[in-house]
Amino acid sequence: MFRLRRYRYYVFFAAIVVFLLYRVAQNSEQWEAVSASFPHAAPPPKLKPPPTSKTGADSQVDTSLKGISSKDDDLPQRILDNSGKDSSPGKDSLKAEIPDLKNTQQAEDEDDAADFEPPPKSDIAIKEAGVLAYDHDEAAKATTAPVINVPDKNVGKGAMDAENNPVKTAIHWKKVPEHFPVPESEIIPLPTEKPKKIPTIQFAFGKESAENRELREARQQQVKAEMERGWAGYWKYARGHDELSPVSKKYRDPFCGWAATLVDSLDTLWIMGMEEEFKEALLEVEKIDFTIGKRPEIPVFETTIRYLGGLIAAYDVSGGKSGGYDILLEKALELAEILMGVFDTPNRMPVLYYNWKPSFASQPRRAPTNAGVAELGSLAMEFTRLAQITKENKYYDAVARITDAFYEWQESGTSIPGIFPEQVDASGCNRTAQNELEAAQSAADIEAYDETDSNNSLDAGAAGEDNELDFESDVKAKSQPDRLDKAESSVLKRSRKSSALNLNVVKKKNPKTGKVELIAGERILPECVSQGLTSGGWGAEQYSMGGSQDSTYEYFPKQWLLLGGLEPKYKELHLKVSEAVKKWLLFRPMVPDNRDILFSAKITTSGEPETDAKWQYEVTHLTCFVGGMFAMGGKIFEVPADVEIGKKLTEGCVWAYESTPTGIMPEGAHVLPCPDAKNCHWNQTLYEQTLDPAFESRDEQVEEYRERKAKAKAAVEKARMEKQNAQDLRSSTGKTGRPNKSTPDEKPLEDSPVDHNNARVGKRAPVGLEDDTMESRPVKNKKAPALDDDLEDSDPVPGFKKSTISQVPLQDDEDTDEDDPLRPLSHKEWVANKIESEKLPKGFVNVNWRSYILRPEAIESVWYMYRITGDKKWQDEGWKMFEAIVRHTTTEVGSSAIDNVLSTNPKQSDEMESFWTAETLKYFYLLYSEPNLISLDQWVLNTEAHPFKRPKSSFGV
Repeated sequence: MFRLRRYRYYVFFAAIVVFLLYRVAQNSEQWEAVSASFPHAAPPPKLKPPPTSKTGADSQVDTSLKGISSKDDDLPQRILDNSGKDSSPGKDSLKAEIPDLKNTQQAEDEDDAADFEPPPKSDIAIKEAGVLAYDHDEAAKATTAPVINVPDKNVGKGAMDAENNPVKTAIHWKKVPEHFPVPESEIIPLPTEKPKKIPTIQFAFGKESAENRELREARQQQVKAEMERGWAGYWKYARGHDELSPVSKKYRDPFCGWAATLVDSLDTLWIMGMEEEFKEALLEVEKIDFTIGKRPEIPVFETTIRYLGGLIAAYDVSGGKSGGYDILLEKALELAEILMGVFDTPNRMPVLYYNWKPSFASQPRRAPTNAGVAELGSLAMEFTRLAQITKENKYYDAVARITDAFYEWQESGTSIPGIFPEQVDASGCNRTAQNELEAAQSAADIEAYDETDSNNSLDAGAAGEDNELDFESDVKAKSQPDRLDKAESSVLKRSRKSSALNLNVVKKKNPKTGKVELIAGERILPECVSQGLTSGGWGAEQYSMGGSQDSTYEYFPKQWLLLGGLEPKYKELHLKVSEAVKKWLLFRPMVPDNRDILFSAKITTSGEPETDAKWQYEVTHLTCFVGGMFAMGGKIFEVPADVEIGKKLTEGCVWAYESTPTGIMPEGAHVLPCPDAKNCHWNQTLYEQTLDPAFESRDEQVEEYRERKAKAKAAVEKARMEKQNAQDLRSSTGKTGRPNKSTPDEKPLEDSPVDHNNARVGKRAPVGLEDDTMESRPVKNKKAPALDDDLEDSDPVPGFKKSTISQVPLQDDEDTDEDDPLRPLSHKEWVANKIESEKLPKGFVNVNWRSYILRPEAIESVWYMYRITGDKKWQDEGWKMFEAIVRHTTTEVGSSAIDNVLSTNPKQSDEMESFWTAETLKYFYLLYSEPNLISLDQWVLNTEAHPFKRPKSSFGV
């Protein structure tokens, strides 16, 4: 008993500890519930990878990606074994779920500590910014994208450094609250009706002869061989990186390092029957981490058409949901959720170069004021198809608003009605009115600033790792209030350094010092006077079907097909575009064989094209897509004339291929338009005059040169005769009756225009030129006249009497112009010299961009024309193009761009763009395939040649 009393205190405290532990255990579920409510949960414990032997260079990289081995031949069974199986049966199996990603909790570095997290955006701040404030209560109910946590994954080969090591960074993209969300009630839904009956696009091909089939299949196998070689080179030397450098056998990462060639080529692998390579590539696809990249910004247009389009098309061609390759849709959704942030602007027009890091992505922003038409309008097909597959209307809403903006702009009118200028102001703000508001606000800010204490301080907050929000450097010293009346408000000026953001600066009294201070709050947008899309930049506008504009026009009829003809806006947009192109841009070039072909020009105007339009009659490879666009549009909208126009446009690009020494079309050139497109014949004189704009004055300059030369020659002859006469006079008055020999000290006659010692020099000098510098130029050394005094003093031949008349020297041979480097060229000579020095193919006025970078646009239109007309001549034309390209671009491990198509031995530039395997080789392969492979009546291809399945039932399923 005594011993129990001795230890009673220890027993008491032990009981308390046990009780507390019990209470904690009982409440653990509540703690877990609270933890789960946070938007970014801690990552799950990593799976322990199987042990690997590490011996020098063969050591394996430790991977925590769901236990997947890093060995190439160890493919996930859920990818390889699910082909042809429906992995998610049930009534909701048709609806794909957005992957539940988890936040990466890595060691924080100094950059992370500097990340600026703004307070929630208030309605007051939005209204002060002069933009429409959505109903946030309603928006809270909207089906906007849920907060996505970043997965704790191994950084795959899509994000490796130059030494092939994982990129060490703690900065990942993460979902941030939207500043301008779309309420659920305002989301634009996909059309829900059954697709309309659309006219047949493809030709009704008959039975193929054995001979034709043998030829076609032989050509197809050669195309596939090029794909196999290029893919093997990429896989060995550039796997996981964007592009192969096929000459140096290295790699490049011009995009975000997300394996562009691999993702871009997935559907090509499937279409060509390279199924094993396709399955191997899926392992690399799963390693790609879209939440981190090698570039500080995401190029939205290129990322959408290559990556998002590539993933969706690979999912479609491999069987969709029934194909079992769900990783493709999962990755497409992961990327799409990141890209959706670009639409969070006041007018929902996209930011086209998206700084994905949280410190910037969390800030309000506007669309650019100088967007390219193609960048802005070429997102529609990819997000629409994703919406059809997932039944998520938010993806369609994002791009439907862009279409609506283009439709309204076309309705209100542009300088050339029907088409749009190359540069677009998509900000939604009237800059002129906005500048007036900012000037007024600046004056008000300065006045308010003067009222504050001169010792006030401004806490601008820490800048993010991007240095995009470095406001502190703009804060003016408070000890210099006298300078404020000569400068803009520092608050307003910050908009130039923070992507059009302003600090929401408020006055607060410091409780410690009692002084009023200016405190930096959340970032707000400057005031805005709303407007729709309008011309961007300043000065003249440019209109064409070429680069920076092309694919937006291409998407109008294709988007109509993808939506089953249920959205009439796309048909109206296309028909007005085609009419404008026919009226303003199409022209027939004058070519040596009088071929009836067409090209599309570029127009520059200051707003009055009827009077100030200037045409550039260009021939660009990028514009060659327009032949296929016209032909397909003519079929689906039943305009037969447009099919014929498409044929002539495609033949124009074929002619451009045939005209060069390499048999490959240059990237850019100019030609001469026919004066009359209906009656055009080759005119050599007109062509030469176009090559030489100064042809009228050039022959006159030659005549003037010859006159000056004749006068100079006469002056020299006159001086020589005067000298000779003077010598005769001295000889006749001499004592001996013989001419006096001049001594070294004897000076020439003062009235002689040419002295004795300079006579030969003057004869060789350039004729008709006055300054001394011209005399130093080399001329042909002609034989000089015989003026030797020894010959003059010699005795006469016996039997002859010495003449008292001085001997006339022998004359020069008749002078010729050809050897005179100072003679101006005649018009004929100038033209011949231009053609020779620039190696101009006949019919070309100039070739200003001589390279070929493996582009697909010409063969794209050739393929469309074959599938639409059934004419086998297009297969023959395509084969000549293919052979020429392979001849000059082939390397040991792939194909390379070349620098000069006008040279018989062009230099390879060590670049293999991802569209070589994604587009160019795919179009060549389909040109020699069975017509039912990617039939135009079942599929529609995006601008990167990625096939999307056309819907047969409502909602695109």
